[in-house]
Amino acid sequence: MAKLIYAAICSRDGYVADAEGNFDWSAPDQEVHRFVNDIERPIGTYLYGRGMYEVMRYWETAPTGGEPSAEQEYAKIWQAANKIAYFRSLESPASGRIEREFDAAAIRQLKAAATHDISVASPTLAGRGYEVRAAR
Repeated sequence: MAKLIYAAICSRDGYVADAEGNFDWSAPDQEVHRFVNDIERPIGTYLYGRGMYEVMRYWETAPTGGEPSAEQEYAKIWQAANKIAYFRSLESPASGRIEREFDAAAIRQLKAAATHDISVASPTLAGRGYEVRAAR
């Protein structure tokens, strides 16, 4: 059975974005990025809320060629994974699929059938994770 994992780069006070909604303050250096890549490599599916999906869309077209770097490696990892975005305002994502409502039972089924781990890649959805764990 796959693991349901939540990991995030955040400030010491628990924020993933600054007061203006920017995430760029948290860009990791090469060493930290390699560490993040090791954590992300087993992920087969990312679950996103609207805000984090919008931030992560960059990786859809991020360069993967040229001189190897931690960022290029991450782009390959991200592009290879499935994505499920939970929000009502987007008709079709650049990558993955849209779900209009978070359904804990569907996530439990996904987890039971998955051969690769699932990342709750959104602070909003992570707060809903208790719904998935509660009905084990």
